[in-house]
Amino acid sequence: MLSKERHQTATGPNYVVIFDDLKRFARDTEFHIKLRREFQTRGARIECLNFKLDDSPEGKFVETIFAAQGELEREQNRRQVIQKMKARVEKGYWVFHAPIGYRYASDRVHGKLLVRDEPLASIVAEALEGFANGRFLSQAEVKRFLETKPEFPKDLPNGEIRFWKVTKMLQRATYAGYVEAPKWGVSLRKGHHEPLISFETFTKVQDNLEEKARPAARKDINEDFPLRGFVACDDCGQPMTACWSKGCRKRYPYYLCDTRGCASKRKSIPRAKIEDGFAEVLQSLQPTHQLFELAKAMFKDAWDMRLTEAHEAKEGVAKKLKELEKQIEGLLDRIVDASSPSVISAYEGRIAKLEREKILLAERAARTVPPKGRFEEFIELSLEFLSKPWNLYENGSLALKQTVLRLAFAEPLRYSRESGYRTIETTLPFKVLAGFDNPKSEMVRSERLELSRVLPHSDLNAARLPIPPRPRRVELNLSASRM
Repeated sequence: MLSKERHQTATGPNYVVIFDDLKRFARDTEFHIKLRREFQTRGARIECLNFKLDDSPEGKFVETIFAAQGELEREQNRRQVIQKMKARVEKGYWVFHAPIGYRYASDRVHGKLLVRDEPLASIVAEALEGFANGRFLSQAEVKRFLETKPEFPKDLPNGEIRFWKVTKMLQRATYAGYVEAPKWGVSLRKGHHEPLISFETFTKVQDNLEEKARPAARKDINEDFPLRGFVACDDCGQPMTACWSKGCRKRYPYYLCDTRGCASKRKSIPRAKIEDGFAEVLQSLQPTHQLFELAKAMFKDAWDMRLTEAHEAKEGVAKKLKELEKQIEGLLDRIVDASSPSVISAYEGRIAKLEREKILLAERAARTVPPKGRFEEFIELSLEFLSKPWNLYENGSLALKQTVLRLAFAEPLRYSRESGYRTIETTLPFKVLAGFDNPKSEMVRSERLELSRVLPHSDLNAARLPIPPRPRRVELNLSASRM
């Protein structure tokens, strides 16, 4: 404990610094001597409650011995604390400050354990998954998303978050349910706390962080112009910008191309014309009720087929896991025989990489075969989007509108001032639905198809039945209107 007293004298104020124990004065012997000298230079007097300071040679010697003893005790205590913390990390427990989205709670079995801290846990999980699956294309978008959440703690008075905080959050393996302490030599291992994301998602986040050329969404996109940056000029292919134009009585919204050398440069297009045309495009993607029910049934059949494939894939992943374990054991044997530090370091790096692959494969094996009842859980959100993309876009927030654009269209829309929207390139699900609704499709004649299935080629000859000619390529008509 440290206190300061001030005494007024004729030459000016004199200060007395009082502390309760000599060990509390400084952290090490060298700093103790320097601090003592600085107080003397400034004319301040030092008083200790359990030690009498003396400027004699004997007094300075004793003071130095006591300072060295205090440094020794602090170093020993620090070593014991690190040893205990390191041992706990090796057992799979996080021992540092709780990351955002977690808090410490007492557990009967595990002691202090990280648990979810809602609603921050859900916010962090959404941010990490969004950066992994492409919803957020840059760290700046993640930062802006977190800044829109009132519950998320802000760093600056203006409500912004520092970039290093976002980067640190994206790099934490703790959110995937794993712990590590590289400065203590503790490699990545499974933790006892509940993960917010999967390790596969964490791996995708790290891969995306390494990609330097990922384009970021424009910061100036707002509710007034949700299609800004997505609709491109048909003359030059560059994204259009947007602005408000001031008239005599009020302001008018416009989209326009601002590319140098473009034939449509600075030629404004009313916002209503752009967005009404887009509404017609997006509404045309919504399938009919009959077609939607047919697609739902087909998805169920495809799900059952992929479920069978998933069981086979799980066996393949199990074999790869055994191969990785053999490789790790082989590298460990080589480390024992190696004598060069550089070779040992290279082997350790290779083992660390294989351990990460092993973790990823183990998680993939556990998730390859979904539990019963997951079909309805997965298909519900997908079918909701496929059945009414326009409703989601019209009633959703700006972030949801951006998500609908990315999920519905494979590339930006091109707009011509003369003819409106050009050819639309939709994503695969909408292409499949459009193919089902193609009126030019024809049904395969069932009698020839059944004949070729019932009797193989040799049996057809034995029965002296005419061999049907090689069937022409036809398209299955799955249109609800002809079913």
